[in-house]
Amino acid sequence: MRLLFDARYIRTDFPDGIGRYSAELAAAVFAVAPAQGVEVVFLIWDDAQIAFLPGGARVLRIHAPTALREPFTALLLNRYRADALFSPMQTIGSLGRRFGLILTLHDTIYYRHRTPPRDLPWYVRVGWRLFHLSYVPQRLTLDAADAVATVSDTSAAEFARVKLTKRPVVVIPNAPQRLAALLPAGSRVEPGAENLVYMGSFMPYKNVETLIRAAASLPGRTLHLLSRISPERRAELSSLVDPAGASVVFHNGVTDAEYAALLADRAVLVSASLDEGYGLPVAEALELGAPAVITDMPIFREVAGDGALYAPGRDAEAFAAGIRSLDDAVTRAAVIAAGTAHIARFSWDRSAATLFDALATLPRRR
Repeated sequence: MRLLFDARYIRTDFPDGIGRYSAELAAAVFAVAPAQGVEVVFLIWDDAQIAFLPGGARVLRIHAPTALREPFTALLLNRYRADALFSPMQTIGSLGRRFGLILTLHDTIYYRHRTPPRDLPWYVRVGWRLFHLSYVPQRLTLDAADAVATVSDTSAAEFARVKLTKRPVVVIPNAPQRLAALLPAGSRVEPGAENLVYMGSFMPYKNVETLIRAAASLPGRTLHLLSRISPERRAELSSLVDPAGASVVFHNGVTDAEYAALLADRAVLVSASLDEGYGLPVAEALELGAPAVITDMPIFREVAGDGALYAPGRDAEAFAAGIRSLDDAVTRAAVIAAGTAHIARFSWDRSAATLFDALATLPRRR
């Protein structure tokens, strides 16, 4: 089998969720492809993406996924006589394809929060908003594939609830990166609850305001807000900080190594998000051996299991109480142990195996 793997969503400037998913799954697929009798060719649009693919990987350079010709991509790819194509997104053009196709829709969050990423071209942002006004365009897009992948059982259940596709839906789970490998040699995770670590955007539904209000009743601790933030949003959140509570530090972006070091230093991963597609930082914290205090909602329960303490998203005092409970060494150790056991079920090797199982069911069109 010749498989085209769409790796064009790997970011080369700073990592994001789709980019990590693409790169990690690509590496796992490449590692086992020979044993599966599969020849893998990775689609890229920027030569810089090669550095994020396994050594020795074959690549095919085509246009960017935001190009105006994207709807006609299948017509271009037909000449390469592939048996199947897997894309970690759902936007690749399928018109006239002569190969099996698995498209991926990670979640339905943009139907509830329609603001597109600001780094997209203006015409893509306009199309994004129009596309998400109704489920109809998504249904037409997904039904043009042979199968649809998603990253969680929660998303698969939501697809079924809104009748999003007639195609079989396969769950190819996300999995955490191994942050422990980024720590200095000889270092280890120091347990504690002095540092509160938030990794994520500052969009309104992320509800960082609740974390800052919780910090007001947690003096002697530090709330670390890691991601890049606009000056306007920083000013809004800074106005909520109570100087008598926890210290609040805006990092405005960190490297993966800095992220790992912060989580390893007497830290609790916190998120009061009101909506999530997955929650990769939660998975990463549990894999490293840090506990979490997070919003009580189905996707977080799927990702964290008993490896987290849960609170209503807008209840700042409940978040503060959960954090304080982790000062107890016995409670903290129990939560960490449960998280380590739970997150072990998610691995890129297992996700790659699931993808190969799905590929085996596709009709042969070449």
